[in-house]
Amino acid sequence: MPPGMENFRLALCKYFPDETKAIDEYLRRIKKVCDATVTLDLHKIALSAQPIEEDFVTLEEVLDTLTTNSNIKGVLAAVCLCYGTSPKEVSFANHARVSAGLYNSVARIENGGEALIRAFREAFIKSKVEIICNATIIKCDDIKNDRVGKFILDNGDIILADDCTFTIHPQEVLKILPREHLKKAFVERVSSFETSNGFFSVFGVVEHADSKTFGPGMTSLLPTSDINALLDPKYHGRGALVVVRSVEKSGGKTYCVINAFEPDFFARMKQWADSTVGNRPIAYYEYKERKIKEIRKRICGLNADYQKNFKILGAASVLTFRDYLFSPEGNAYGIKQKIGQFNLFGKQSLLNIYVAGQSGVLPGLVGAMLSSFIIARSLLGKEEFTGFIEKRLCN
Repeated sequence: MPPGMENFRLALCKYFPDETKAIDEYLRRIKKVCDATVTLDLHKIALSAQPIEEDFVTLEEVLDTLTTNSNIKGVLAAVCLCYGTSPKEVSFANHARVSAGLYNSVARIENGGEALIRAFREAFIKSKVEIICNATIIKCDDIKNDRVGKFILDNGDIILADDCTFTIHPQEVLKILPREHLKKAFVERVSSFETSNGFFSVFGVVEHADSKTFGPGMTSLLPTSDINALLDPKYHGRGALVVVRSVEKSGGKTYCVINAFEPDFFARMKQWADSTVGNRPIAYYEYKERKIKEIRKRICGLNADYQKNFKILGAASVLTFRDYLFSPEGNAYGIKQKIGQFNLFGKQSLLNIYVAGQSGVLPGLVGAMLSSFIIARSLLGKEEFTGFIEKRLCN
């Protein structure tokens, strides 16, 4: 699919000429949601967000009113794989808020994640920010008037702070907050959150490829139009596979790179849940080898030259992501953000505790950024926050 909303619309209408009316109405409603969502516009982000009617209807319900064509419904719902909640579970509004940007363009950051690390490091030095690694908060202490005075780390250190913002998984936050200050209904609500899917990923390079024509590009292989099934842990058919091609430079050399991701679930890994990196049973490694071969075969099906030139450099399962990224169940998108669900976000019952991150308002990078803006506005005050944003807007 080509980038740009209008180009996307034209391509869809070319593939599905009998579904033009449904396609136009779908994209009209996507635009309606985005226009009504002030937090998606930095010029309006200081305004208070209000719910709209699309917050109360699922993506599946909307698609069912537009068409009976399962293929076009599958194509329009495929973005669900980019945020980990199925069409029958997610509100149309949240689907629209994530989808619109992906329909307009798919961009990468030059120099990848390393660029973000460098930018943060430079900003932190100027702002005198201290980074503590290999330590986590295990206890909130010295609580007076519903405010935490001390934060105890697992290395024994004590941190004094006016405010604390958690960006970790909601159920990990629940473990840290003192239960005597939490209502039973709150504990039950947070405990009921379902984690989103993780991925089995394969990473490698295509040797002897022409870097001028190789990428960037992204191909989604969908073995069925039923996106609900592809995001169901109980589904055991062939999974969806997203193949991302890019050209990277390292050490003065140019590489044609492939990253491939297949949705997978912690529920399928429970037999090895107690294992750790470098200490897994043989059955796990056999499973991993089998998955690598399956995914490599599907990648090579895209181009005959890949069969002899695609060299796999690494692979990771849901357990790999869990253990390296400290994600409770190796999930990629935090919790499932289901319709009608009241997420853990913002100021908590302990008045100087805040929660942000991708499990708050929207999943992924966009959700993490939006939640940080909203929390910053609460901490700084609307006037100071608005001034900070306005000074940095390009137009």
